[in-house]
Amino acid sequence: MQIGDVLIQGGSPGHAVIVVDMALKLDTREKLFLLAQSYMPAQEIHILKNPEEPEISPWYRLNQDDQINTPEWRFNKEDLKRFE
Repeated sequence: MQIGDVLIQGGSPGHAVIVVDMALKLDTREKLFLLAQSYMPAQEIHILKNPEEPEISPWYRLNQDDQINTPEWRFNKEDLKRFE
């Protein structure tokens, strides 16, 4: 995962969120990331809370389960895409 990657699920409804930042906890070497989303039409963008771990929210752990649970959507690691 890197900044700019997108978690995307097609369909009706489909949804996408973007990785907007990443960080490294120096004491544990654990990687964290921030997600953002918007709605149609895309007039505003906001950072997503981490509903699973409010103690580190809005950050998400990179080495977590195969699912990434946002407040309104559930993504699988296979949903992670990169524009080339």
